[in-house]
Amino acid sequence: MLQNLLTFNDDILVRSFFAFLCALVLALSCGRKLINFLHTHQTGGQPIREDGPQSHLQTKKGTPTMGGLLILGSAICSVLLWCNLNNVFVWLCLLVLIVYGGTGLADDYVKVKKHTPNAMTAKMKLFLQFATAFFIVFIVTQNTPEDIRFNLNIPYFKSLALNLLWFYVPFGMFVIAGASNAVNLTDGLDGLASGLVIIALSVLAVFCFIGSDPLAFDFHLPYIEQCEELVVFCAATIGGCLGFLWFNAPKAKIFMGDTGSIALGALLGTIAVMCKQELILAVIGGVFVMETVSVMIQVLYFKKTGGKRFFKMAPIHHHFEQLGWNETCIVIRFWIIGLILAILGLASLLSF
Repeated sequence: MLQNLLTFNDDILVRSFFAFLCALVLALSCGRKLINFLHTHQTGGQPIREDGPQSHLQTKKGTPTMGGLLILGSAICSVLLWCNLNNVFVWLCLLVLIVYGGTGLADDYVKVKKHTPNAMTAKMKLFLQFATAFFIVFIVTQNTPEDIRFNLNIPYFKSLALNLLWFYVPFGMFVIAGASNAVNLTDGLDGLASGLVIIALSVLAVFCFIGSDPLAFDFHLPYIEQCEELVVFCAATIGGCLGFLWFNAPKAKIFMGDTGSIALGALLGTIAVMCKQELILAVIGGVFVMETVSVMIQVLYFKKTGGKRFFKMAPIHHHFEQLGWNETCIVIRFWIIGLILAILGLASLLSF
């Protein structure tokens, strides 16, 4: 069965490899030039939160932001070269990277110019995120087979799915916007978000690869032929993230910024909606979920107790910093958790 699957999708595998390689080479080739350009045009680099870890005020001060341009630029160029541009899902994913990336870029630009860690208001960000998500989900549903269009598949159970009817649209919007903000919250330590995004995209690529082949029925996955090009898209984005990670590894020479984190999170949510693996995203992106929940707990606990804190600092990666954990130690351990969750997500393929 596996041999037949590989033979059938031979072209996809070849193009995915070259898309990955192309984006990686572009990112590695352009990284130093982008860093020098941003250093020249960003006086003082990314503003550091005063209420964040005090060590960051010394170790991260002066580091330029907007590094997401490196990821998005290399990925988009590679996608245009290696993806089938007749596929509507490819264009929707490109739209997500451009709109969400543009939103993050505008936010980063104001932060740098006004030297403030808070630029665009939360309401404005959410409006742009949900408006774009509505358009994406609506078009995706119209290009998904009618019998599974509004289904929410339950992982680890044979062919179990809930038909949400039109409630699926707001649910899909929540998945995309929620993933966008979750990755944004996670992007606080050198290499943390980019490494976890690479892991999550790798797993989603596997689901898209199998789900776009008729053998999807043997794995009890929804068969969506359009998803085959998402494998190439994932590969290109992984290449861009890996190239960025070369420059973002501790001690980071550039930060991803909202330009990258908001766009990459939205892309994860969009691909999950397209291949009907929204709940699997919550599994493989468990670290993103954990980071988001830690912020919610901190805020609610602070309000309910009149100023007391549940964690020493939120998101939770800062809590471990306050406990004395080394930054690199936190990143590697969170990566390990991400890999374990990725294996658990892939294990759902065996539930047949």
